[in-house]
Amino acid sequence: MKQTNRTRLQSRLNSLLSLVLLLVFFGLVAWASTQYTFEQDWTRTGRHTLSEASQQVIEQLKEPITITAYARDEKPLRDGIRQFVKRYQRAKPDITLEFVNPELVPDEVRQRGITVNGELVIQIGERTEHVKNINEQSLTNAMRRLARGSQRKLVFLEGHGERAPRGQANYDLKRWTDELASSGYQIETVNLGAQQTLPEDISVLVLAGPQAEVFPGEIDIIRDHINNGGNLLWLSDPGKQYGLQKLTDDLGIQLQTGTIIDFAGQMIGIDDPTIALTTPGLYGDHAITQDFEYMTIYPLAGGVTANKDSTWQATPFITSGDHTWLETGSLKGEVNFNRDTETAGPINVGLALKRDHDNGQQRVAIVRDGDFLSNTYVSNAGNIELGNRIANWLSADDEMITIPTQTRPDARLQLGNTQAIIIGFGFLVVLPIALFATGFIIWWRRRKR
Repeated sequence: MKQTNRTRLQSRLNSLLSLVLLLVFFGLVAWASTQYTFEQDWTRTGRHTLSEASQQVIEQLKEPITITAYARDEKPLRDGIRQFVKRYQRAKPDITLEFVNPELVPDEVRQRGITVNGELVIQIGERTEHVKNINEQSLTNAMRRLARGSQRKLVFLEGHGERAPRGQANYDLKRWTDELASSGYQIETVNLGAQQTLPEDISVLVLAGPQAEVFPGEIDIIRDHINNGGNLLWLSDPGKQYGLQKLTDDLGIQLQTGTIIDFAGQMIGIDDPTIALTTPGLYGDHAITQDFEYMTIYPLAGGVTANKDSTWQATPFITSGDHTWLETGSLKGEVNFNRDTETAGPINVGLALKRDHDNGQQRVAIVRDGDFLSNTYVSNAGNIELGNRIANWLSADDEMITIPTQTRPDARLQLGNTQAIIIGFGFLVVLPIALFATGFIIWWRRRKR
């Protein structure tokens, strides 16, 4: 059909109108993108959004939070801090972020102890915490410390070969206490032979498996602590108690003789039957283990029971399975259950005690194994989380018990030497050769045409 001038003009006007409408549409979309935001985290571990642990910590903070970032006027650094803090602001809108150029306020920097470009100061009321490494674990732990209000002090008895809270040896407790310290606990030690008194502001006294006799005078101080309403964590390994057995009358408990034998570990590759396993179905109905869904392991564990006439309210919170037993004979070679002389499971590995006292509710936890919190085993399964829950319950931080301390699984890729060599060889040799061969084949085929 032959087009007239009129139809040509209409066609051009339609095309021009369509172009204008398309430009207006894209303009509106661009404007809307500045007014409204939508974000979706598609990473497998959700590492670009706040973890459930961080959100639970934020829920404990009712007051407004001010975050001051001491960062030079460098766009990449400040933009990165802005995006990072925005995750927390979405969960708690009354978080305010302020920037201060440390070069312009040297006196303020010295006064507040700022040492790193980009250091964050988190403030709630008069309380402050510093964050030097900008990551979720560091910031959430700083908020966790602020949520506690006052610092909790765990005091470890020393001087008798106990597991050292800051020791690096396999049987020591440094990894666990480092985790507690990052959450706001103050870790101290006391040698009663030298000081002859306990700190007045102690939150929990920890007895971590002495290997030498605790003198009667020291036992009297510990018993006074218990009788005066003090909280206690007793990590009691099987075998000799080096004087601490005198505490059982005050606590209304009995320490059972023998070591738990548990062959269930063979199902997950643990051949040593002296390593007891506790799965979620074996935890007691207690605040410490509420909604706790991790397996825990206990090397060389014993048993504990509560006296029927005890003045304490006793609750087993860790038990072994009914297939286990307390072995009282030699652990060398093959072990077998003797029904006449040995106790069959389930066996209480952990017992929680509480009673009303003039100073408030008193709490005690006895765990018949100190190895589960040692540097060797604390990172296995849910051991460290359970240890943190015990500390929170003993220090009366009930609202913090169920909040996990680990915010995100480790997102770093760790490779062995062989794996690194293979990947490096692939990128440096195999991939270039493959690209060269592909190019050569394409060139050869075209040449033959």
